[in-house]
Amino acid sequence: MAIKDCGGHKGGGGAGCECHRERLHRKLCGALLAFILLALFVILIVYLVLRPHRPRFYLQDLAVLCLNVTPPASAYLFTTMQATVAARNPNDRVGVYYDSADVYAQYKGVPITVPTRLPVSYQGHRDQSVWSPYLRSMDSVVLPPELAVSLAQDETAGYVLIDIRVDGQVRWKVGTWISGQYHLKANCPALITVNQGRGSYGATTGGGTEYFRFQQAAACNVDV
Repeated sequence: MAIKDCGGHKGGGGAGCECHRERLHRKLCGALLAFILLALFVILIVYLVLRPHRPRFYLQDLAVLCLNVTPPASAYLFTTMQATVAARNPNDRVGVYYDSADVYAQYKGVPITVPTRLPVSYQGHRDQSVWSPYLRSMDSVVLPPELAVSLAQDETAGYVLIDIRVDGQVRWKVGTWISGQYHLKANCPALITVNQGRGSYGATTGGGTEYFRFQQAAACNVDV
């Protein structure tokens, strides 16, 4: 096996050039590795100092102003509701830009209102924002027959679980640095009680008038 001798080549010989290239490659690889390790160390230090946390969402109120479901044979749903959603930035050193955020309602995974766009906003450190958008089905929503039956059963039992969903894009701000966009998703479960007779909000479900109200404030599941 031939052993390459990199010493003693002072001229422009091929062996000397090859050894020089190998030394240069080793230096470049070492510098690149050192840069990567330094970048990872800086990211770790920034994370430990800032400790960024995702925004916290809360559903404060849900007023069902109208809920009209035709008999299960057709299963058309018309609804209007107003949701009051609060978002809090729990970070001491990180601000949050809400570039876009849509709010809509779901029943058992099926959207029953069209998305309502929230205004673009910025939350400073420890700030809180509150929105109260109206959510409407606009055109009639066609429920699958099994969901129409399930909704009728829930109403008979006196409780209906509706999910208020938030879907949008956020950016983080640290000093003058602003990050790229991150996808934000929040799910806020709302347990609605159904009362026959008088109440604060009226809803028609084919056979008669019922009244819906929000059971209690609830925290939302947030994913960024």
